[in-house]
Amino acid sequence: MNLADLLTYADIGQLTTIAEHYECECKRNSKHELIQSILVMLTRREFIEQQVSSSSVKDLRLMNTLLFDGRSSYSLEELQALIGQTAFDSELKDKQKKAESPREAIARYKRSGWLFNGMTASTRYLFQMPNDLKERFRHELGIVLRKQVCRTSEPGLYREEQNLCADDLLLFLRYVRDQEIELNQEFIMYRRNQQQVMEMLHVGESLVTKGGWRFGYGRTFSSYPDRFALLYDFAYYHEYITEDGQKLRLTAKGTEFLDGGMKESVIQIFRFWLRLYKKSVPNLASLVFWVSECAKEWITVASLHQAIDWLIKPYYYDTAESILNERVLKMMLHLGLLRIGESQEHGAVVQITAWGHKIANKSSVLGGGKLQSYD
Repeated sequence: MNLADLLTYADIGQLTTIAEHYECECKRNSKHELIQSILVMLTRREFIEQQVSSSSVKDLRLMNTLLFDGRSSYSLEELQALIGQTAFDSELKDKQKKAESPREAIARYKRSGWLFNGMTASTRYLFQMPNDLKERFRHELGIVLRKQVCRTSEPGLYREEQNLCADDLLLFLRYVRDQEIELNQEFIMYRRNQQQVMEMLHVGESLVTKGGWRFGYGRTFSSYPDRFALLYDFAYYHEYITEDGQKLRLTAKGTEFLDGGMKESVIQIFRFWLRLYKKSVPNLASLVFWVSECAKEWITVASLHQAIDWLIKPYYYDTAESILNERVLKMMLHLGLLRIGESQEHGAVVQITAWGHKIANKSSVLGGGKLQSYD
């Protein structure tokens, strides 16, 4: 619901609290005047600008979460959990300062007119943010982020991988159909088979070496290179392949898929990627959107880090920088959403593809509904 609707259903107590918070000049005993004065205040362009520029990083992170979350309302427990995720571990070292509790934050958001309770008996204890305020905040936050990136000219050389993921998925399924593939005790293909697959695909990758940590980005991420692990997990979860004892085989569904001359949509692989990485990068959908908004022209990766690093929560040994470079930008390249090049003057540069911009602006593709992760 929009702000005007929620104000109409709000009780005079909350309306008075909001009006006092913004020092609105109106009669406190007139619901009509309260609503009108609050609407005038909260819908001014300068108001949204001031809110975004003066909000804390934690508040902006919560706002960003609400902007891209498919749910229209939240229970108290859900909202408290989201607020708890806005404080990163590296920011909790100052023990002297008393941190605001999630309940205190919710009360403040209600005073600010960001959050409202439902208006029916079944939604009275749920919270929601006005839809039109979401759109205005998204628009203004986009302006702020775009001002921080450094635009540059097209590099002499750049990589682009339009549709190659879907093509390589077919090549892998054909390989599984045509070969006898043994699996080791951990149900992983032996390196000889892995190398054969890499040489056959349009985009080859170096095999995973023993040593470094690898977890959190899919079922087989610990054993296979990033892009191939995504394709393998996609084929496994969609039941095109099965790990039958110590053999990797094509299923009846996989055989039917190949024999029918079908081809998976890159959109389906993209949505699977969002779900697969959701546990480790909870706000991945919003990062894809902001990369798309910031990189309509060629921009430097260094300036993109400065613009959106604050939205990325480190994940174990993955820093905000490595998450953006390896888990977001590199995978957006593999999915055909992004071009990546190298500038002699500015180093790494990126630009969203036309298809990538189209996908990033479709809420139904980015997770208009709640995305379930694959654990």
